[in-house]
Amino acid sequence: MTGFDANEHLTPFRDARGYGAILFDRTQLRQPEPDWFDPEHWGMAAQRVAEGGRGGAWFIDFGQGDALLRHYLRGGLVARFNRDRHLWRGIQRVRSFAEFRLLRTLRAKKLPVPLPFAAWYHREGVHYRAAILMQRLQDVRPLAALAADGIAPWEAAGQLIAKFHRAGLDHADLNAHNILFDGQGRGWFIDLDQSRLRIPATAWREANLERLHRSLRKLRGMRSAEEVDADFARLRAAYAVAWDRGY
Repeated sequence: MTGFDANEHLTPFRDARGYGAILFDRTQLRQPEPDWFDPEHWGMAAQRVAEGGRGGAWFIDFGQGDALLRHYLRGGLVARFNRDRHLWRGIQRVRSFAEFRLLRTLRAKKLPVPLPFAAWYHREGVHYRAAILMQRLQDVRPLAALAADGIAPWEAAGQLIAKFHRAGLDHADLNAHNILFDGQGRGWFIDLDQSRLRIPATAWREANLERLHRSLRKLRGMRSAEEVDADFARLRAAYAVAWDRGY
């Protein structure tokens, strides 16, 4: 759950195909426009993100600092005939709005996640499309890439996960692409779509960690499964120490 935020502002809009709204942080932006969520609007200022995920993300130079634009795409077999349409279940269930608010709540808790600028949805009939515009993290690399190069900060990663878990974050897709580290060794969580805050409990914490373990095995490259397991054991040990310490 997230509380009331006086700096949130909601702007509805309507066009020939349907209607929608933009939720934004008015301390960061004056008034974003619906076109901002279309990468073609930015022309050469939009650069597609190639690493990790299913696509649908662009780095944007929008004149107020670099940003990341991400569309909410479908996965699995559904994506073959429906790339980006989601069933409308009310404005409180709009995925971009939920992630926008979760990011703001986590930042209020001093947790390292990107700063969200604005979230958008456009509804046509019983379906809607959604996107979010947020801070681009500079000079960061995913845990997967660091592991492949043999320089992953396993202890720091374990401590970072424990910190988020202590705050109650159940990450819906905690994989090796969604944990980033910068050159100073600071870690970040990204891609919090469908994640939520919960009372810390063993079951979902273990599910997060097992998902990450499977991801590291899948992305191991030339490394053996035994090497991956040994490194993950270092992460788990650091996680356990940080969890028991309580911070």
